[in-house]
Amino acid sequence: MDSALKVNQGIPKPPEINPRASDILKKKPAGSREVSTYLEGIRNKDISILAQAITLIESTREEDREKARELVSACLPFSGDSIRIGITGVPGVGKSTFIETFGKHITDSGHRLAVLAIDPSSERSKGSILGDKTRMETLANDPHAFIRPSPSGGSLGGVARKTREAVLLCEAAGFDTIFIETVGVGQSETAVHSMTDFFLLLMLAGAGDGLQGIKRGIMEMSDLLVINKADGNNVEKALQAKSLYQGALHLFPPSPSGWIPTALTASSTEGTGMEKILESVTAYINLTRKNGYFEEKRAQQAIFWMRESINNHLISRFYDNPRIKKALPKMEQKVKEGQTDSFKAASELLKLL
Repeated sequence: MDSALKVNQGIPKPPEINPRASDILKKKPAGSREVSTYLEGIRNKDISILAQAITLIESTREEDREKARELVSACLPFSGDSIRIGITGVPGVGKSTFIETFGKHITDSGHRLAVLAIDPSSERSKGSILGDKTRMETLANDPHAFIRPSPSGGSLGGVARKTREAVLLCEAAGFDTIFIETVGVGQSETAVHSMTDFFLLLMLAGAGDGLQGIKRGIMEMSDLLVINKADGNNVEKALQAKSLYQGALHLFPPSPSGWIPTALTASSTEGTGMEKILESVTAYINLTRKNGYFEEKRAQQAIFWMRESINNHLISRFYDNPRIKKALPKMEQKVKEGQTDSFKAASELLKLL
């Protein structure tokens, strides 16, 4: 008599070693390639090479810095043809979801999009989660999109120090639209404004008095204000907030661009409002290119980043100087024990340089 018990054939045991291990080990780490190899890969739209190139320019190693400067210079003739959009807002406003929804709208319109998402670094561990790609799963799998999370590294306003160079590399790789997402911590959004063409501020409805909550500086920099999460029971609140902010925007002095900032509503989860936002961006770009402000702003940005590069270089030279390295711990101890004040100690150290 046949048994009612039937034993199914088990599945084969998976290999203990990743079968792609040999291919992974063969890949060269960032910094080990020649500048010409990086440039060729970037121009051929090789995303893997682009990611390694951005890692190279973010490196703090002296040998990588020189190669990074050469690479940025080599990419400059192929850059400048994108629309750079800065996106900011307080934590919890839904920046990542908005970027994914709006980004898909951009790529579906036939554009290639690069997202440079700035992740806040811990003041204690100096580490970052870099989890933006996990929150933008659909966009991360889009062949026409490239997402690069970078640690803020303590940079003012949550903008990574090398973000501008990353923009140039992405443009050289053929991306015609660049999103730069800031941490939105409220310290200073000047850095992202100084490297973008269009500045978009995300707001929430029902988050306090609409006029009282306005930060004058960031509002004046904004070219478009979007009330996000305008869905479900929040639609009416979003429309009320839109009216409040629209009225507040008219209180600010006219923009030198000739553009009149507006307020719109959108829902990242439902995908509504994205078409109007894109129309607003397009109208701004067309206006500023026609009146010459677009090129003028780009030129002023180049001067700003020249000065920033000088500042960063001087700071690096100071802390890398052998005499400073030797004297700094002793001087810090004197300040700590009250033997000298901070200003006199700084002056003494600067004399050593």
